Amino acid sequence: MRAIQINGCCQASELHVCEIPLPEIRNGWVLVRVYAAGMNHSEVLLRLFEADHDYIHKPVVPGIECVGEVADPSDSDMKIGDRVIALMGGMGRSFNGSYEEFVLLPRTHVFKVNTDLDWISLAAIPETYYTAYGSLTESLLLQKDDILLVRGATSTVGEAAIQLAKAMGAHVVAACRRESSFEELIQLGAEECVVDNERLCDYNFKKRPNKILELVGPKTLHDSMLTVSHPGYVCNTGILGNVFSVQNFDPIKYIPNGVFLSGFFSNSPTQQQIDQIFDLIDRHHIRPLYKQVFTLEQISMAHEVLERGAGGKIILQVVK
Repeated sequence: MRAIQINGCCQASELHVCEIPLPEIRNGWVLVRVYAAGMNHSEVLLRLFEADHDYIHKPVVPGIECVGEVADPSDSDMKIGDRVIALMGGMGRSFNGSYEEFVLLPRTHVFKVNTDLDWISLAAIPETYYTAYGSLTESLLLQKDDILLVRGATSTVGEAAIQLAKAMGAHVVAACRRESSFEELIQLGAEECVVDNERLCDYNFKKRPNKILELVGPKTLHDSMLTVSHPGYVCNTGILGNVFSVQNFDPIKYIPNGVFLSGFFSNSPTQQQIDQIFDLIDRHHIRPLYKQVFTLEQISMAHEVLERGAGGKIILQVVK
């Protein structure tokens, strides 16, 4: 079968299609025929910085999410032809991921979906919309009429969070670096937009947000905690600011009184959560967002675009 495989850190120009054997079926795992896969910045980090480490099982096929059909259910409860999505759980690091025609995945991270979406639109959903939904529901406990600030609103997760939060009945405020993005964010469901100057605590909001989805990360995290109302919730999900930790973190002094700080890690999706996401998308006619589509043969170009920032979700089309 066709696949993209790496043996260590490399440049985008070194990626190419190769032929590897079909995976061997084993109990507890499901063989999925991959139709398309959403691409993620973590796959760039793998290629540039992680692939040489011992904890990466090499050679490895990258890719942390995919959509397709069950080709062999092994001993699971699934059936051949079931339409599924899969994400995380070690894909593309501990075992081969989605940059291949057939992928063997643990049953725990393969989820049935009931949807009429085409494969490309479906591929925009798994990791991006699950991350947004999990952040809103598990970490921010979002409720109808909450005032939610999405910081890093033009990112893929930020845009998905705006769509989902609006559908859930929240008042959404979008923060981004450029005023030119405001119109698009309003079309997605934002009711107020602000330019992020990294000092939002000084901004005169129409009504101060009581919940903040922090996607820029540690670079602006403290400002977000100074911005949110008291009581208020802040969930740090992203690291778009390329600052990966808070230096000399003292929780007593760093976290203001009355502010609840949490994070979200998208490694443990459940079928119930996936069902809830697709129900929300279906009931509110949410259009999954993506920017560009590349084929396996265009993998170098796709990674070059991903590395410099695509301005939206990139989809890898595996089956033409």
